[in-house]
Amino acid sequence: MKFLFLCTGNSCRSILSEVLFNSRAPEGWKAYSAGSKPSGQVHPLTIETLENLGLSTEGVWSKTIDDCEQYQPDVVITVCDSAAQEACPLYLGGAIKAHWGLADPSHLDLPKEEKLKAFQVTVDHINHRLDALLTLDTAHMSRPELIAAINQISHIE
Repeated sequence: MKFLFLCTGNSCRSILSEVLFNSRAPEGWKAYSAGSKPSGQVHPLTIETLENLGLSTEGVWSKTIDDCEQYQPDVVITVCDSAAQEACPLYLGGAIKAHWGLADPSHLDLPKEEKLKAFQVTVDHINHRLDALLTLDTAHMSRPELIAAINQISHIE
């Protein structure tokens, strides 16, 4: 199953989601990330946070939704409010869509150490949601059941 995590800038929340997902995904599952208006660079504290967790950031880059057309995701999850309001390209038409809104730690006006703590809070929220996602028995769920379950995960902090 292929997942696409979307955000506006594709520099923080969607990148964190992609890397955290891929570090835990079962065989045959893969995540990508993209932005509706990508910043063109991954936020430096996103990289630092992932490296502090011992996760590889090799090959991670800020990309557009169009850069992901070849992936043909099964599930598209928006992780910020502004991306949730935007229309998805036609090639995403058949994908399951969900919104898992997350606060953006990259825009906080805080000293670096406090900002890194905010990034870790975001990582914790993503991991709690991934815990729920990865326990779903997707092979035995109907499409409507899967849609409902993935959307329900958005309420997990």
